[in-house]
Amino acid sequence: MIIHTIRPGESVWSISQQYGVNPNRIVQINQLPDPSRLLIGQSILIPRDRPPTHTVQPGESLWILAQRFGTTVEAIAQANQIMEPAMIFPGMVLTIPPRPRPTIETNGYIQRLGDVGLATVQQVGNYLTYLSLFSYEVRSDGTLAPLDDEAIIAEARARGAAPLMVITNIVEGEDFSSDLARAVLANPEVQETLITNILSTMGAKGFTGLNIDFEYIYPADRELYNQFLQRVVDRLRPQGFSISSAVAPKVSADQVGLLYEAHDYPVHGQLLDFVVIMTYEWGWSGGPPMAVAPVNQVRRVLDYAVTAIPREKIMMGMPLYGYDWTLPFVRGETWAATLSPQGALQRAIQYNTIIEYDPIAQAPFYSYYDQQGREHIVWFEDARSAQAKYDLLREYNLRGVSYWVLGLDFPQNWPLLVDNFEVRKIIE
Repeated sequence: MIIHTIRPGESVWSISQQYGVNPNRIVQINQLPDPSRLLIGQSILIPRDRPPTHTVQPGESLWILAQRFGTTVEAIAQANQIMEPAMIFPGMVLTIPPRPRPTIETNGYIQRLGDVGLATVQQVGNYLTYLSLFSYEVRSDGTLAPLDDEAIIAEARARGAAPLMVITNIVEGEDFSSDLARAVLANPEVQETLITNILSTMGAKGFTGLNIDFEYIYPADRELYNQFLQRVVDRLRPQGFSISSAVAPKVSADQVGLLYEAHDYPVHGQLLDFVVIMTYEWGWSGGPPMAVAPVNQVRRVLDYAVTAIPREKIMMGMPLYGYDWTLPFVRGETWAATLSPQGALQRAIQYNTIIEYDPIAQAPFYSYYDQQGREHIVWFEDARSAQAKYDLLREYNLRGVSYWVLGLDFPQNWPLLVDNFEVRKIIE
């Protein structure tokens, strides 16, 4: 794949001629909302049937080209039948082989069940190692709020995506509850009841593993949470189930805050099969406008994470959404609307705006004025920002990527994923 950023005067036809690609393939792979209207700054994927070529410039070497194109000296030499790598010269046209595709695992959280959820799994299940059904809400007596998820689980298995049961400390109709977490974590009898109910549900419905997403735990309950994880592992692992958790994006072991303090990275990394780090929501609905997952901030989290959790257990979180803020932003009063990447592009086309790109956050954004004359700013994801995150995955040599949340349309992501990686399947 090539990622092309639209310049003034370009069309699908002119771009197809530039790259020697059928224009219908460009429209299809990007699912362009209106192929006749491309926006300046919009990024599109260009599929290539043949490896690209490069004309050697003065001063270039195979090592320099390998670094630039993300491949190896040996691969370039082999593709061009070069016996002596030092013997290249300006004007020589080289075929650039694709860079190796490492094998990773992928996880996708899904909230919407029913027919909508079923359609989502049918569309993207083939790209997933795990499908995490969000969520079974834990009650203070150790029982679980039920989910009507049998059809989704069956479809996930049909697509080779291992279904994971997600439990949360969410109070029905509200949000994550610190008090609910304490009621469970402080009572060993409730925990035993809860784990028994988890095992019963997993066995009856065909789950392959458990994902624990307890958030906003009181800092004083950190050790109680660690002990709960140990109890879960002791009872589930002998039954052949995987156990994983979702943790806040910390940049240090002693990071202060209700979201962070009870998530003990080293303990999660030691006990569990893998850990999903929720590297998103820097830009959030109630916060000031900014990128949802700025690459510079994600990097800070990973720099700490790899010192506390084995790399082969880290799943990097990746958002499949963006936000539209009405300006001026007023904390406590301004709440951004959630948009899918495709929805953000459609809105940009509707208001005929120019898409900009922040090179530090490595994320696209744009501004527009609505029919009432109010200014808006939209931060979202596109092919460039997705590739930047996949580059991080490669750089840190992590286990894989975890998407929040499936069902928001981002057609560019899936071919880009396959262009970068082989996706491991653990069930047939």
